[in-house]
Amino acid sequence: MNDLQNIKSIILLILGVFGSTFLKAESLKDSTNVFANFNFKTATEDFGLVENHKTSAEFFDFDDCDVCGCGSSGGSMGYGTIGDGNFVGVRYITQQYRSRDGIYNNSPWIDENFNTMQAWARIPVSQKIKLNVIVPYHFHNRQFVDETSQRINGLGDISILGFYQLISPKLDGFLPEQQTKFKHSLEVGVGVKLPTGEYDRANNEGSVNPSFQVGTGSWDVLLASNYSVSHKNWGLGVLANYTIKTENEQEYHFGDQFNYGVNLFRTFNTLNAKTFTPVSISPVLGISGEVFGENESYGLVVQDTKGNVLFSRIGVESTYGKISGGVNLMLPLSQDLNGGAVEAKMRLGIHLNFVL
Repeated sequence: MNDLQNIKSIILLILGVFGSTFLKAESLKDSTNVFANFNFKTATEDFGLVENHKTSAEFFDFDDCDVCGCGSSGGSMGYGTIGDGNFVGVRYITQQYRSRDGIYNNSPWIDENFNTMQAWARIPVSQKIKLNVIVPYHFHNRQFVDETSQRINGLGDISILGFYQLISPKLDGFLPEQQTKFKHSLEVGVGVKLPTGEYDRANNEGSVNPSFQVGTGSWDVLLASNYSVSHKNWGLGVLANYTIKTENEQEYHFGDQFNYGVNLFRTFNTLNAKTFTPVSISPVLGISGEVFGENESYGLVVQDTKGNVLFSRIGVESTYGKISGGVNLMLPLSQDLNGGAVEAKMRLGIHLNFVL
């Protein structure tokens, strides 16, 4: 828990320093000339045309989730997509786990499936401020060794988070000396997770996986940060965020959570020969990590509820005009969840968006 508290203090300090520094520079035309705007200009081989593409701030995935089913964004799939700046759309996330059905080392394993359908959006409020909203609907199930099963479903916890773009440089010029090889972007965010999903304490009794819920029942604070750098059509995004969780009305307190990740992508651009509609494809490779603090019940620590997990990530995202879609698969590289009593098997996300 001390590690999470230290991480939270560092993130709060960084957000405070960046916020006070860059908000004072808001009236400036550019935050800095060193960080030139990420504005791809790539000649399409088939047509000999030049296209303008998304800024680097629009080419990252922002992660925030709970280890299993009750987090509103779910499965470290993030608040945004590689190809979308502003959008509205839907996303489906499935997560597979197995957990011990009991507290003993020889307790049998049970399979748990967490499924989420989301309505989500990234909406511009001003040139520098974006609003992210995720409204999830969960439908989870688990199969016990006696061949009985349990199913829960319902509206999950809605997340609302505002991003402020600290570095929003000017466009590249047409002359070679007006263009830079590397482009940078930085934004931070703060938001809230609402207790709109139902929390049922009975689902925690006799189970080693307390996250088999559709909601946490608590008001949580979300802190977010993202940095990205690009060179031509290559991009790298680095992110970190922290969720400060509170006690719910049934006196259960899920532990705080720290997420981090690195994603590498390459964007290929072309045009539809008949309609001249822009088309892009972006393969993605990355890693995502999660660290969880201990849960508390009636003010007392719940043993074997903290943990950490590191995922590999592979995916592809594509846009066709105003329509975009993508598939992302995450597989665990290493994990230590709930004292080894919970194991992540895989996560899969599929989305379809309309670009604003």
